[in-house]
Amino acid sequence: MNADSVSINNNNKDNRNKELGLCLSGGGFRASLFHLGALRRLNELNILAQVETISSVSGGSILSAFIAQKMIDKGLTVLDFSDWEKEISKPFRLFTSVDIRTIPFFLFLGTNAIFPGLRIACLKGSYKKRLTSLEIGELPDKPNFIFCAADLTFGVNWEFSKEKIGDYRAGYLKKGKGLDWHVAYAVTASSSFPPIFGPVSVPAKPDDFKKGSYKEKDRNSLISNLKLSDGGVYDNMGIQPVSESHKCILVSNCGAPFDFVTSGNYIRRLLRYTTVITNQAAALRKKLFFSGLYKRWHEGAYWSISQRILKKSDYESSEYKGYPQELVKDVLSKMRTDLDAFTEAEKKILENHGYFAADYGLKKYHSSLIPTTGDESFNVPHPEWYNDNEKIKKALSHSHKRISLKRIFYHLGKKIKKIL
Repeated sequence: MNADSVSINNNNKDNRNKELGLCLSGGGFRASLFHLGALRRLNELNILAQVETISSVSGGSILSAFIAQKMIDKGLTVLDFSDWEKEISKPFRLFTSVDIRTIPFFLFLGTNAIFPGLRIACLKGSYKKRLTSLEIGELPDKPNFIFCAADLTFGVNWEFSKEKIGDYRAGYLKKGKGLDWHVAYAVTASSSFPPIFGPVSVPAKPDDFKKGSYKEKDRNSLISNLKLSDGGVYDNMGIQPVSESHKCILVSNCGAPFDFVTSGNYIRRLLRYTTVITNQAAALRKKLFFSGLYKRWHEGAYWSISQRILKKSDYESSEYKGYPQELVKDVLSKMRTDLDAFTEAEKKILENHGYFAADYGLKKYHSSLIPTTGDESFNVPHPEWYNDNEKIKKALSHSHKRISLKRIFYHLGKKIKKIL
């Protein structure tokens, strides 16, 4: 990770010319559904309508693209939905009911290392058919939707947005270039988690770029072979695109918590190396964000999948709502980060948890954003999945597993029931 690429401009706060930026982390469908609940709460509090930029990664990008499509469909100029459940939550939960991972994985099991474009084409096709048909140039003007990927060639953050496409090393596409690329392509690059998917090739020529900082003799060769991967490889919280330009930054983090484990066998040790490196990068991002808060370089709020009410008295008070510490730590934060079909219970519990976490994060770090006009009422999205911890534990008993016979039979039963 390049130190200059993660720095925050501490010397000139006046450079922050935009008010509110929202960062949606990666984490597969788990993150998408967690953010769905968080944005539901922001919409209720009339905070979402004030957002000028949404920077997203992987699972966050999936939800972000869905919302952008809904804005265009409804002709909205600001993020303000009158019936969140009907317009956003219900149709998006339906999207996460379909497995878009398993068939491409097994279909190209022996060829992905040589021809990664085959699985990528399947993933992009799923997004284009079921998520969004928009081209990048058709995205709403406000907020500015930024989809983040990792540039494997130069090792920096790559951005897809209506304003610019590229990164500071390779450069940014010249005016008009890339706007006819589908948003589905941007989401695919953002969510192509290795080694299951990707890398993704960039369909652009060296002459299409401008202002790239890399000027060496091999520039054209490198630009001609740019490869992109899941944005979480570089910055899983998507903070960088808004870190120096926004006065207030909201971070919704659904990245997997770092577990303490023994070294295990050779394969597990190899995977552990990557996990430790990724955790270090995430810790640095988080440290920079909170340093900015405490030193007043910016304002903001933070919440996460592992968000626990800090005190038992807080949980029991009327001010804070949410799932208890034990349930969050041992069950919710262990749920898989994947793109397979999620059950109704998984979807609704994650949406609840995101809703609770966002409310708690706002109250803890930036309560002044919450209106005091009487319209800040708290409405649990799915009360049937609240206040019954044993029921929730049972429903999520297999949710940590990548492949589960219990879930296979669950979805098979739903299909048979639908046919009958």
